Amino acid sequence: MAINPPIDATQTPQWAALQKHFDELQASGVSLKQWFAEDPTRVEKLSFEAGDLHFDLSKDLIKPETIALFADLAKAVKLEERTKAMYTGVHINNTEDRAVLHTALRRPAEDEGKFIVDGQDVVKDVRDVLARIYAFADKVRSGEWTGVTGKKITTVVNIGIGGSDLGPVMVYEALKAYADAGISARYISNIDPNDMAEKTKGLDPETTLFIIVSKTFTTLETLTNAREARTWLLSNLKASGAIDGSKEKSAEAVSKHFVAVSTNLEKVEEFGIDPKNAFGFWNWVGGRYSVEGAVGTSLAVVFGPKRFEEFLHGFHAIDEYFATTPFEKNVVVLLGMLNVWYRNFFKAASHAVLPYDQYLHRFPAYLQQLTMESNGKSVRWDGTPVTTETGEIFWGEPGTNGQHAFYQLIHQGTQLIPADFIAFANTPNPTKDGDQDVHELFLGNFLAQTKALAFGKTADEVRAEGTPEDIVPARVFTGNRPTTSIFGDALTPYSLGELIALYEHITFVEGTVWGLDSYDQWGVELGKQLAKQITPAISQDDKALAEQDASTQGLIRFYRAHRK
Repeated sequence: MAINPPIDATQTPQWAALQKHFDELQASGVSLKQWFAEDPTRVEKLSFEAGDLHFDLSKDLIKPETIALFADLAKAVKLEERTKAMYTGVHINNTEDRAVLHTALRRPAEDEGKFIVDGQDVVKDVRDVLARIYAFADKVRSGEWTGVTGKKITTVVNIGIGGSDLGPVMVYEALKAYADAGISARYISNIDPNDMAEKTKGLDPETTLFIIVSKTFTTLETLTNAREARTWLLSNLKASGAIDGSKEKSAEAVSKHFVAVSTNLEKVEEFGIDPKNAFGFWNWVGGRYSVEGAVGTSLAVVFGPKRFEEFLHGFHAIDEYFATTPFEKNVVVLLGMLNVWYRNFFKAASHAVLPYDQYLHRFPAYLQQLTMESNGKSVRWDGTPVTTETGEIFWGEPGTNGQHAFYQLIHQGTQLIPADFIAFANTPNPTKDGDQDVHELFLGNFLAQTKALAFGKTADEVRAEGTPEDIVPARVFTGNRPTTSIFGDALTPYSLGELIALYEHITFVEGTVWGLDSYDQWGVELGKQLAKQITPAISQDDKALAEQDASTQGLIRFYRAHRK
């Protein structure tokens, strides 16, 4: 099926209507304080529920009537049709001629036989792999799978990069409270030798299992680290006398301490991994959309198949909500349109994600790949230039740490930085400081920050506190700094799945408005190609050095002069 060319959103009457609305708001004055005073039902009109998450958009720079304009624009760019195309396996990733079916990774088993794409029963394929992963996870968790000396595995080390690392790391950190089998995880991604050195420090090779995650089993960083890990394992086992160093014992050790997530079974076997212990995935799921599939094998081991299924159910709940809820009430669509609103009308270049939950400390980093690799593009899916700004710089840190670091810029800086505040009503680690519930103290900060950003503090209010006049300007907060509050019951496997799916679909909505193929990533390729050409020049190849530009040559000469 041919992909229709993108609709230029900026040339639609609906974009013009949104521009007119924006101009009117600017002319009359954007004032959240005034808007709240004028409309006692504002919060009710701008609050939404999706799954078991609660969303408050009332502190965003919109009025209730803005919602209808957002929905109109979503219809104008045929969001519903493109969503259906994605869900049904049309090759909407047209630069790679691939379907985009991460939503199939979390479809329930009862969908087997109902979803055939390119001749494949996609859900059956997914569930077959999950069944193998679950069986493997149960063996490791129970102690049936042991290392070469018969000891139970206590540490899983995942080796991957990009989507094969960021997702698993983030989820592992987020759900640590659910680790219940005495197994911890570590994640190696960087080719920097320091990463390998630190992540293997203190490990017992007899109780360590490595999971090598590379679809093609050719990724430079991942395979380099995998070979280093193999050397580490064998040299340490031999040094301790656990194996005798014979070829047979070494091969047995590798087969008991290494498994793979890959589709290249030939290279997996060449490495020394039994192909029966390789878990595959498909070209219709990009790395940054793959944590809920085989890429999450480390998570299934640490948290168990039951928790992993709950994780998938959370994704699926938002998938269904997004696909079936009318745009005017669909908070996923509205949040995507809200990002377009800030990026294209307010010209906001960045977007902060501020989780008030320490377990989510890697969530902003995860979203950086999801959003910026997806929508950091300047050509549309038909190869034509974009017609407006695209993408936002996503960044953030957990509260309250960020309050003591960069909130100054959000509150009083010259840039408008929309921010998503994420919090949960319950914590797995309740505690008190005297009579003070510490989680309530924490949530008090979550609520106070969005209030301060929205409503600010006037010069008169500062003066009323007895502040000297020359200090007054420094203590004024303009307010009207937009925030979206996302509140959940508790951070669980289910709610984490919901959060990830939420941002996946927000990214897709933005990409549809901008006419982008949000599922390719050609921008990462050039540097990788050049690295292969430059690396020989660093140490010994003068001919390769001569082929480099003057700056690269100068830097390599510095390296050669200083490397000890």
